[in-house]
Amino acid sequence: MNPWASLGGLRREIWVLCISTLINRTGTMVLPFLMLYLTQHLGYSPAQASVALSVYGVGALASGPLSGLLCDRLGSLRVMKVSLFFSGLLLLPFPWVRSYGAILALVLAWAVITEAFRPANLASLSDFALPEQRRAAFALNRLSINLGMSVGPAAGGLLAAVSFPALFMVNGTTTLLSAAVLAVALRASRAGLQTAPAEASGSSGGGVRAFANLRFLYFLAAFFPAALVFFQLMSTMPLFLVSGLGLSESAFGFLLTINTGIIIFVEVPLNSAMARWRHGRTLALGAALVGMGFGAMAFARDFWTMAATVVVWTFGEMILLPSSAAFVADLAPVGRRGEYMGLYQGTFSLALISGPWVGTRILESWGGQVLWLLAGAVGVLSAVLLLAADTESPIASEPEPG
Repeated sequence: MNPWASLGGLRREIWVLCISTLINRTGTMVLPFLMLYLTQHLGYSPAQASVALSVYGVGALASGPLSGLLCDRLGSLRVMKVSLFFSGLLLLPFPWVRSYGAILALVLAWAVITEAFRPANLASLSDFALPEQRRAAFALNRLSINLGMSVGPAAGGLLAAVSFPALFMVNGTTTLLSAAVLAVALRASRAGLQTAPAEASGSSGGGVRAFANLRFLYFLAAFFPAALVFFQLMSTMPLFLVSGLGLSESAFGFLLTINTGIIIFVEVPLNSAMARWRHGRTLALGAALVGMGFGAMAFARDFWTMAATVVVWTFGEMILLPSSAAFVADLAPVGRRGEYMGLYQGTFSLALISGPWVGTRILESWGGQVLWLLAGAVGVLSAVLLLAADTESPIASEPEPG
């Protein structure tokens, strides 16, 4: 059987959404190089630059729930187009802003507008995909993201060596191009056109608001520890790699290449093969692999043992992230998918803000071995909690036979 065959049944709109995402991510250059831009090009201190990144995180955290509410009132496609258009416009004048206060204000506005795209994108994919197609659709979307991110930051590094301001021009232009693709290709489309299948998928949540849905809140609480572990990827993992194991910064880049390569070739067929698995089983397996992969770093001694741990948590990432998005899409009432996706995305933002801070404090105080053993335990705890998360049965229901 062709492991990619499940993509053939996806609607045209899903492919357009993923192509737009690919264009957008291919031009992603500003955020990865914002710290270097502020310190090396504008001369601000590392502390001042880190405040700008924290401001971006705050904006992202606020944007998720707000975007979700707007999606339910205005339509997720409209929110995506507006987010991309104004995000691109904000980047173009950025190189001419020099005042620190003005930079922070611009970063905050940019974060709120840019991050509004994520819940809208997830809600649109949920609306256009049949329930049994959602894991494949979210996996295809992540494939677009990873393909784009394999090009954007690398090209940004080359461009930064020539001209930092050019990063904003390229990033802004590709963002506007992504908005134009959506505006032209989906001009007559509207998310939410699925009838019986989509309505049935949202029936388990009734018309309950996200904050009042106890099953959804339980899922977010169970998912959050795994997200904390996963976001050690961009914070304590490179620190441990260089300071703890004595490897070079380029080794971290090669490990990320391993992660991206596996995702590009394996994630879509893997999620297609698991399409009919119950949510609790896939969520628990994904969280467990994330925890075990990061936990195994406590025993890593060189590049190859680190690479082995990357393979383990990459499989966890490929299972957990599409499955968690599909879980939320299946649980959310049709008219409140934006609201649910907004809170789901807000959980990611909260983990992104708090995870690196907590992990760094543990690394500095007790060392890498304690950090990674704790990460493994937290991931396994999340897996145990997620076993009870399901849209088909109440929390803590009897286990599935066989």
